[in-house]
Amino acid sequence: MANSRPPRLMGCCGQIVPAGQQCACQIAAARARKAKHDRNRPTASQRGYGVEWRKLRAEFMRLHPFCAFCGNPGEVVDHIVPHKGRKALLLSWSNLQTLCARCHNSAKQRQERAEAKADV
Repeated sequence: MANSRPPRLMGCCGQIVPAGQQCACQIAAARARKAKHDRNRPTASQRGYGVEWRKLRAEFMRLHPFCAFCGNPGEVVDHIVPHKGRKALLLSWSNLQTLCARCHNSAKQRQERAEAKADV
């Protein structure tokens, strides 16, 4: 099915790009923004994902190899309730679920954003 939306004129550089795509300057700005965020982000170990987590994750993936959302092979062990640094939630077996990368990076993120809006 062809894209029915018309191309867009970009305000930043004046380029015309197909709908749903970004121009080179938008891509570069996003890359710079993400790099700045990554420089300030603590390492995985500093956030609690050390040896204990890696062992727990490996065992959980062995016992629950498929995505809880779509049933495809799992790639990510996700926290059902975000742990936000709380070690009890970080290492709680009952707070874990296996997700494929696609579900983790889309459906789960939408769900968390919706819950955050509901809390406000």
